[in-house]
Amino acid sequence: MPNSVDWTLRVNEVTKVFNNKVRANDGLSLHVEPGEVYGLLGPNGAGKTTLVKQIIGLLKPDGGSITLGPHDLVADPDAARQLCSYLPQAQMPINSFRSREAIEITGMIRGADSATVKRRCNELIEALELEEWRNTYGARLSGGVKRLIGFVMATVIPGRIVILDEPTNDVDPLRRRLLWEQVRRLGEQGVAVLLVTHNVIEAEKAVDRLAIIDQGRLLAEGTPSSMKSADRGRLRLQLKMAPGRSTPDLPPLVQEHTRVGNSLMTVINEAEAAHGIGWAQELVGLGVAEEYALGSTTLEDVYIRMTGDIEASGSVTAP
Repeated sequence: MPNSVDWTLRVNEVTKVFNNKVRANDGLSLHVEPGEVYGLLGPNGAGKTTLVKQIIGLLKPDGGSITLGPHDLVADPDAARQLCSYLPQAQMPINSFRSREAIEITGMIRGADSATVKRRCNELIEALELEEWRNTYGARLSGGVKRLIGFVMATVIPGRIVILDEPTNDVDPLRRRLLWEQVRRLGEQGVAVLLVTHNVIEAEKAVDRLAIIDQGRLLAEGTPSSMKSADRGRLRLQLKMAPGRSTPDLPPLVQEHTRVGNSLMTVINEAEAAHGIGWAQELVGLGVAEEYALGSTTLEDVYIRMTGDIEASGSVTAP
């Protein structure tokens, strides 16, 4: 293929209906450019995985179009499978293979020569600090390590777009950071990355642009900063409540609040910062709260407001 080809993934007005009534995707439109890490956020059942299955040719849309560069992925699902690398949410079926074998077989299936595959395999194993499991059978790997091996299988010889469905599930914090570094390197190499997740905190740090979808519809799209523009001038004041303490009476300065366990998250106006700190300090002094933190509102606040998916956002839930 000539280098002048525009390998942008374009999803245009895609609709998928199940059982003649459930609209899993409802006129979804988005695009992912080469070198871009694009986040697809939404609660469970929002239609994220349904869209992915249509992109990779496992489902056919009931309406709309999906193209990658010059290829119509709906009309040519074989091209979709050749051009897209995919890490599904479920673990890879590699129990009978050593880690290295699973990675190298995948790379050669994608058409690369043995020397290139071995080099890339070694690079990624070293980058993700997986050396001790190089020759371990998949059946003996922990869930987190197996997840990382799956990531290497999907990226050892990446397609024009790499689709990662909840890539950090079960992964420990250290290797999670290393994984995100490799995701960014894919972008630097000109590979498009579609990140499917409901972990808003991680997505905010990793993506260039993102879309929030719910009930099959696109609610918002843009950069993390642009998505938070409506929250400028507002702060989140988080309190760690003492065990057994109920939510205290909230002063008028609190505009919104949510709680999970002993964590109480409030939103206040920036102009009320001093009063908010004073209120939090009073609660700590009375033993009602153990500590507090004040900071900018995040993409998580936008996500909760749009989807109501409080539990999946990562830190807070409704009281």
